[in-house]
Amino acid sequence: MKYYSTRDKNNIVSSKEAIIKGISEEGGLFVPESFPSFPSIEELINCNYKELAYKVLSLYLTDYTEEELLSAVDGAYDEKFRSENIVEIKSTENAHFLELFHGPTLAFKDMALTILPYLLKAAIKDKNIDKEIVILTATSGDTGKAALEGFKDVEGINVIVFYPHGGVSHIQRLQMVTQRGSNTFVSAIRGNFDDAQSGVKEIFADEDFNELLEKQGYILSSANSINIGRLIPQIIYYVYGYIELLRKQAISKGEKINIVVPTGNFGNILAAYYAKRMGLPVNRLICASNNNKVLSDFFNTGIYNKERDLLLTSSPSMDILVSSNLERFLYHLSDDENLIREKMTDLKEKGKYHWDSFREDIYANYTNEEETAYWIKEVYERENYIIDPHTAVAYGVYMKYLEAEKDSSKTLIASTASPFKFHKKVLTSIGQTPTKDDFIDLKKISRLSNEGLPKQLGELETLPELHKTVCGKDEMRNIILRFLKVNKDD
Repeated sequence: MKYYSTRDKNNIVSSKEAIIKGISEEGGLFVPESFPSFPSIEELINCNYKELAYKVLSLYLTDYTEEELLSAVDGAYDEKFRSENIVEIKSTENAHFLELFHGPTLAFKDMALTILPYLLKAAIKDKNIDKEIVILTATSGDTGKAALEGFKDVEGINVIVFYPHGGVSHIQRLQMVTQRGSNTFVSAIRGNFDDAQSGVKEIFADEDFNELLEKQGYILSSANSINIGRLIPQIIYYVYGYIELLRKQAISKGEKINIVVPTGNFGNILAAYYAKRMGLPVNRLICASNNNKVLSDFFNTGIYNKERDLLLTSSPSMDILVSSNLERFLYHLSDDENLIREKMTDLKEKGKYHWDSFREDIYANYTNEEETAYWIKEVYERENYIIDPHTAVAYGVYMKYLEAEKDSSKTLIASTASPFKFHKKVLTSIGQTPTKDDFIDLKKISRLSNEGLPKQLGELETLPELHKTVCGKDEMRNIILRFLKVNKDD
């Protein structure tokens, strides 16, 4: 399996090279040359999560040895997950919630960012790279902590995370600024997530800056879903969800399901699209947006327009106006690198672009803040089940889909974060009054949900804040050089 850039089909690399690079030199994203087919359901039906992970990864990462992949899977999906099954499904009257938040940082990003360090280390070793890797990441809340946790104290790899100042939840911020590990560095950036993400992309494309780092013994790579090594492991849990519904006898063999994904950067729903292209029986993909409805507007009008105010919501991981992975999706629809370059140039220079038609039938809608609160309350009262705001956004869009389409297909909703991480919105939504003490509130969520308070959150009460830097977008390069102890005059 080879990979090439969405903006230059002649830029062909192996999966190991794509994972090391993260992003292509001209700014494009690496995509697989084709979509492999799944083995038969009979071959998958008795697989646990690790076995399924190996089967999916081996279809895409063909230059990895069996030993490298098995070692990565074993190292990633172990006791660091609170659930022995890694992923759980909570079935309710209207839908099946695919719980992706049982990992070390309580968000779906753990599903890929626990395995990426192993894939990256194996690639570095195989390519005889004698330089240190610098993982450079922008985060809207969850990717940053998952990257920091996944790569902390990994020899030969440094992790630098930028997050929007005031644009993540209090718990998300605490998770990052208390991060231990001598190879980790966190900085807030004055601006929003799109400022952080565009800043990171510009640094990757800055030839002079990359040359300076390389002379000093460093190579940049990414842990965002722009890295194909982040995207491919996310396919696994949609396949696992389907297999688990079969095992529960909630669906019959070959029965098509809907998949609902709350998404801002389009990576998580893109993984579901990859699963569908590989043969997973999927009826409709349902794209759920919050008040920053740039994606739902795009699918409903054909116009992608980032020229709007970014609204800060209770689902901050979706507070995004430039959805990077949409580029991959549009490339797969068009197979036209020139068209992709044209549209991405329009987005950068004009702030918008127009797309003529969609061959993939995606339903897209959004859930506003008031509706998000309503659905958290409704699911809690009807099902005695507490969902976080991102999952509530997905559920709200699914309810609109049911009303519009009258579709009786069984439905899997990606539940992307633990309600503990967004306790204030959850408590106010279900009629409780939050206190000024986050940790009292966390214990209240624990009692209401009959779930033990995750140790990772409980310890935040006493951990010191180690990362206090705040910078502007124009200071990001200097921040990186300072952490790496690189003198730009050398």
